[in-house]
Amino acid sequence: MTEPTNEPIPAEQPAEAAAPADPLAEAAAKIAALEADMAKTKDAALRAMADAENMRKRAEREIAEREKYAVGNFAKALLAVSDNLRRALDAVSAEARAADPHLAKLAEGVELTERELLSVFERNGVAKIDAAGKPFDPALQQAVAHVDAPGVAAGCVVQVFQPGYTIHGRLLREAMVTVAKGAPPAGVDTVA
Repeated sequence: MTEPTNEPIPAEQPAEAAAPADPLAEAAAKIAALEADMAKTKDAALRAMADAENMRKRAEREIAEREKYAVGNFAKALLAVSDNLRRALDAVSAEARAADPHLAKLAEGVELTERELLSVFERNGVAKIDAAGKPFDPALQQAVAHVDAPGVAAGCVVQVFQPGYTIHGRLLREAMVTVAKGAPPAGVDTVA
């Protein structure tokens, strides 16, 4: 008889080791995985390029906007000069011009200066708001008074105290205007 030993009994080993996988199938799986990774990378690259292009276009638009409106504060300051030139011209009556040739020449020079300033405004996108006789627009005008104006529709601008201006379509300064109240409804007595 044989003597028992304390040696472990070896585990049964399969008769055949695991069969090697098909090399073509492995290669095809690796190729498919690489193609999927390449598609993801290509998609990410295309998205990044599109984002960069959109950012470039946005930056160009912002720069163009800044250039367009950069003179806004300067133009707004010059509006006071335009207003004063107009006030100077309005202060000289036609009779006073006819009576004094020196005053007539001075007024003519002020008119030429005003026209040149308005021409410079126009070339730089600054436009006067035409408000007189038109319906009141709170986006472009500030009503400083409401008056009874027979023959004028309610809500129409009767008088412009200070002209308003836009720069490239954006409000630069509101026009200060007087607006017609309109006639009271028929049958209503007004108390003075």
